[in-house]
Amino acid sequence: MRYLDTSLVVAALTREARSPEAAEWLAIQPVGSVVISDWVITEFSAALSLKVRTGQLQASERWAALTTFDRFTEEALEVLPVSRRSFITAAAFANRPDVAVRAGDVLHLALAAEHGAEIITLDRRLAASGQLVGVRTSMLDVVL
Repeated sequence: MRYLDTSLVVAALTREARSPEAAEWLAIQPVGSVVISDWVITEFSAALSLKVRTGQLQASERWAALTTFDRFTEEALEVLPVSRRSFITAAAFANRPDVAVRAGDVLHLALAAEHGAEIITLDRRLAASGQLVGVRTSMLDVVL
């Protein structure tokens, strides 16, 4: 099972430098082979709002990306719930001084660890931190 990090989903559904390869990779994944979490849903919406506030995305483009994301989530993805246990595991990862990522990223790591999933990401720091805590992580360019 492959867990999609928010960075990959945002790149696949908006205009970014890595968008073409992210969208292409995502399009060829078999239905049911990739998962996201409730946390990805939250981060995706927040990322799109930030892109609108900073002028990187028009409101109409945000709406189109949200619509595509909702449809994709319904049709092709399993959504993992975030439990209290997920937060406790994330806190344990965050307590490690060698794990140098934000709170949201340790939550991704915790969710992947709980479900035995490999994280596919565009975020090098997340990938490196995953290796430190024993979570399989791959950068998108490695799995292409």
